[in-house]
Amino acid sequence: MNPKKIVITGGPGTGKTSIINHLVKGGFLCYDEISRQITLQARKEGIEQLFLTEPLLFSEKLLDGRKQQFFDAEKELESVVFLDRGLPDILAYMDYVGDTYPEYFVKACETYTYDNIFVLSPWQEIFTSDSERYENFEQAIEIHHHLLDTYKRFGYNLIDVPFGSIKTRTDFVLDSLNLQ
Repeated sequence: MNPKKIVITGGPGTGKTSIINHLVKGGFLCYDEISRQITLQARKEGIEQLFLTEPLLFSEKLLDGRKQQFFDAEKELESVVFLDRGLPDILAYMDYVGDTYPEYFVKACETYTYDNIFVLSPWQEIFTSDSERYENFEQAIEIHHHLLDTYKRFGYNLIDVPFGSIKTRTDFVLDSLNLQ
């Protein structure tokens, strides 16, 4: 069927997962962010923050996982699949920490493209840190700029999701896609 692949992205603590969860409650097919799973698995293996200690390994695991999500989404019978982050997020985070990455990271972003990108801006009122999110609000702003630059680098037209309640933000996404 080749459904539309819609990415919800933004820096840490911007409300992406809340919107994804609201979409799921509304009956939409959504793929969760996988970085927390990778972080928790690394902790089981004795590595507290894999992204900080081995950013390339962490990013390679993300690349594999997000490519798999892309392939899985292509096989879905739904007309739309929402994804909590996309492949370019990996490069944005690598750029943020100042690490280099192999050319195959760039090729993956060029090869596996999404239909729409919704971006959530940093929002102080809802920002929180937790055991998997080590960034502070100022770092979240910096990451946000890297995300914008990276997605634009790959030619995406970014749709800015305005601040508001989870329902208001979710409705904005759905209205933008003519899904309501």
